Amino acid sequence: MRPPVALSIAGSDPSGGAGIQADLKTFSALGAYGTTVLTALTAQSTTGVYGVHEVPSSFVAEQLRVLTDDVRVDAVKIGMLATAGTIDVVAAFLRMPPCDVVVLDPVMVATSGDLLLRPDAVHAMTELLPLVSLVTPNIPEAAALLATAPATSVDAMRDQARELVRRGARRVLLKGGHLDTGDEVVDVLAGASGVECLRSPRIPTENTHGTGCSLSSAVAALRPRRGSWAEAVRDGRSWLQDALAGADVLDVGQGHGPVHHFVRLWDER
Repeated sequence: MRPPVALSIAGSDPSGGAGIQADLKTFSALGAYGTTVLTALTAQSTTGVYGVHEVPSSFVAEQLRVLTDDVRVDAVKIGMLATAGTIDVVAAFLRMPPCDVVVLDPVMVATSGDLLLRPDAVHAMTELLPLVSLVTPNIPEAAALLATAPATSVDAMRDQARELVRRGARRVLLKGGHLDTGDEVVDVLAGASGVECLRSPRIPTENTHGTGCSLSSAVAALRPRRGSWAEAVRDGRSWLQDALAGADVLDVGQGHGPVHHFVRLWDER
């Protein structure tokens, strides 16, 4: 069987832990062929984001047109979009639509706290919700999308995930890593069929750079070969657990280092 072709529409991270670089590593680790459309260049390391150079939205549109005129796309992952203009271009692309699997990671703030989405583009981001198969916000991003305070409990996470569905999202994976739930992490998966809490052990590591990018890419890469979104999400979370558990081995950078995207493959070797 041919491998699925996955497209990442996102920004670049020179340190390799997040953005396009993390997406390509994730696709490769999980057996998908990766393609990319760049939306922004960043001057970034494990210690923070020091500069952003936005790709003109017209050139984002040209990249999408040239690529998809030639290459089939089985799954799309959307990350950093940076501006309202680029969001509009991506929205037009999704209305075609390119495929049945579209995962949106609404990148707004980096792990370091640096802004990656212009404040005037937040409303435009909400208009993408009905156009994607799954949206994967963390707690601060969900609050920004809903223009409300961040959730401070699992019950509040459930409520906010339901509200995002009510506002047009088909499915929501609300990530709870920012919430203090002790030795476990609780994510909430919501859709038309209901709400489910997904629990996993909290991995004791500071090397968490790119976890959101990597999880959304994992789900996108896996969904064409899984029977349901719930199965793709569970398998993606399991893979990320392994990548976090192996992260300290890499010893990359002086700040929050990357997860180990190839931990399963390198261990086998």
